[in-house]
Amino acid sequence: MAPYDGKKTAPRNVIVSGGARGIGRALSRMLLESGHSVYIFDIDEDELKHTTEVHLKKFRDEKKVESSICDLRDVNNIREKVKAAAKFFDNSIDVLINNGGIANPKWKDGKNMEDPETFQEWQAYIDTNLTAPFAVSQACIPYMKHRESDSTDGAHQIDDAGPCIIHIGSFRAHQSDPNQEGYASSKAGQLGLMHSMAISLSPLGIRVNLVAPGRIKVAHESKEGDEKGTDWEGQISEKDVDDHPTNRAGRPRDIADAVLYLIDAGFVTGQDITVDGGALRKKNA
Repeated sequence: MAPYDGKKTAPRNVIVSGGARGIGRALSRMLLESGHSVYIFDIDEDELKHTTEVHLKKFRDEKKVESSICDLRDVNNIREKVKAAAKFFDNSIDVLINNGGIANPKWKDGKNMEDPETFQEWQAYIDTNLTAPFAVSQACIPYMKHRESDSTDGAHQIDDAGPCIIHIGSFRAHQSDPNQEGYASSKAGQLGLMHSMAISLSPLGIRVNLVAPGRIKVAHESKEGDEKGTDWEGQISEKDVDDHPTNRAGRPRDIADAVLYLIDAGFVTGQDITVDGGALRKKNA
């Protein structure tokens, strides 16, 4: 996918959960560079402070970005922070990107499903990767939906792309390695959530889609990466080339390109876009 020309997209008010590092940080930065305003949620206070006040200082000085510590496993905290974001945006939220979640795909310390201790980890995956996107979306709906006055005979007359919710899933929803039951199941659940939300929120004029990343190199999108001068190229291995028909590993901006497209794709809803360099299509010995 060619980089999306953000100038074609009208300025939007965007919430990005898990936006302090990795894919979320790249999303936040590229959204801001494309002219949007962004509110970032994250649980890592140190990383969030660095991203907001240092990495994105230019946009913060322009009052285009703000952030809050948010515990995605606490529904009351979610609702409180969504209200804060809505206030920053003058009570209008155009786009929600549910990116926050547990990124480690395997059980901790080499455990497998047989170990009873994995049950607690299972709950954490489901709570953070599946329940949280539902809860954040639910809290945002009152600030996103079209008013009754925007509809005629029950049909919304929308000239532009309208508000949308984008879940960040994973290609692991379609294909799993061993010991990924918690991660893979939570990401597969996001697909069902997205499908249902796209239909349920249609009368409110809200589109819902999902972007499923493959293996994305993200070490440079962090405070430590900034301090060490880490770059994307330096993370690439020979295996990364061999595993992908695109002959390279993924970049965070590859995911941002897909998100920027979906924000302005007014005739696209209920869809999942896998951005994995073709890895799912390649048979491994």
